[in-house]
Amino acid sequence: MAASARSARWSATTAAAAWNGLADGVVIGTAQIDSRPVVIVSQDFTVHGGSSGKLGSAKIRRAVQQAMRDGTPLVMLLDGGGHRIQDGQDSRHFANGSPTFHDFARISGWVPVVSVMMGAGFAGPTNYAGMSDFVIMVRGQACMGLAGPALVKAGTGEDIDIQSLGGAEVQVDKYGLAHLGVDTEAEALDAVKRYLGFLPSNARQPVPSAAACPLDDERQQDLHELVPADTRKAYNVRKVIQRLADPDSLLEIQPTFAKNAVTAFARLGGRPVGFIANQPMHLGGMLTSPACEKIAHFAAICDAYGLPLIYLIDVPGFSIGSSAERSLLGRRSARMVYELGHATVPRVSVVLRKGYGLGYIAMCGGRSFDADACLAWPTSEICAMSLEGAANVAYRKDIERADDPDEKRREIVADMRSRISPLRGAEGFGIDDIVAPEDTRRRLFEILERAPLRRENFMPPKVRSISPI
Repeated sequence: MAASARSARWSATTAAAAWNGLADGVVIGTAQIDSRPVVIVSQDFTVHGGSSGKLGSAKIRRAVQQAMRDGTPLVMLLDGGGHRIQDGQDSRHFANGSPTFHDFARISGWVPVVSVMMGAGFAGPTNYAGMSDFVIMVRGQACMGLAGPALVKAGTGEDIDIQSLGGAEVQVDKYGLAHLGVDTEAEALDAVKRYLGFLPSNARQPVPSAAACPLDDERQQDLHELVPADTRKAYNVRKVIQRLADPDSLLEIQPTFAKNAVTAFARLGGRPVGFIANQPMHLGGMLTSPACEKIAHFAAICDAYGLPLIYLIDVPGFSIGSSAERSLLGRRSARMVYELGHATVPRVSVVLRKGYGLGYIAMCGGRSFDADACLAWPTSEICAMSLEGAANVAYRKDIERADDPDEKRREIVADMRSRISPLRGAEGFGIDDIVAPEDTRRRLFEILERAPLRRENFMPPKVRSISPI
């Protein structure tokens, strides 16, 4: 009996191993999410740690090609290592390289690509995620990086645990390589559904609209109380977005990364839109390198799939100093304006309060990027830099020579303040209208209703643009 039982277990194990060997740790197929077709790639960690052999790599490429051909979203459930070392240590096989990343480059912007990091995700899966539009990580379980702890130890001598190297606290919250961290796999799958619910299946299809919501309701009535006129006082711009958008329609992208900027999908009258806002609660809403990267990527996603861009401006400018320069802010900020300059979707800017310097321009302020409408609240201040900073720089000698330097500074600041009202901005035709906070939601809807879904880009006859990053 014992021998017979062992034989049965051996036969079952052998059969499973044979089946798994054929599947090569990768399952691909098609499914439906909210009655729309998608292509699915799923790694099986129980087969050689989810590593990709020759067959598994071919299956992944097949899935990418099918999504590209059919014009359907690609969803990857990643839980495994990169290329299988045992297979790759053979020039006859590995010298061919892999055309999969060529396919990823071609599919970008054609169909939504989403990666869910459910467990181990070093090497290949991290590269797949890097080519994705939206990346979700399960906290305490998933990890990302170009190499795992064992390879890092062998190659560099660094001894580091897996979560410190590539867990969600690092890759979601600190570096922004992934866009959302969730606590469970069920939450991750729900996030995939919500994300895809804002986007068309491909760039040639219309955005999926929901039932229209009333444009006027009591939520707008306290908007003027949310944004203090005093520019030294902070407020939560998320509450402004929640009142401008349809109820319960907000999906914030990268909420724990670069908190000085907010990027969020929402609906306005049932239509998906993208909100980009400065967040005064963090660094006063100042634009840093991480914030610029976050905004640039989000603007590209919205433009690729036809979602209008709504910029809510309360920006003191860009970060300055040696730390800003070390972060390559000059290039990160350039990519932010590069993506906006290539956008063909409708765009609207609303100055809530501060609209200072190059930050105002980069946030689609005024006529900078041919916005479909440029609006300003009565609390707005639009000028080259903060009043106190301008006084100290431009009028330093006058202040120093004065009998009462502090009083002289106050006089200079008061004089400048008298010339930075939204009314003067409208007089100079830099903005189209001064709008009351409670009327903003209706105005946004009316503007987007009349604006074409796409506009001519009027690019010169070039082959391509060259991204600053």
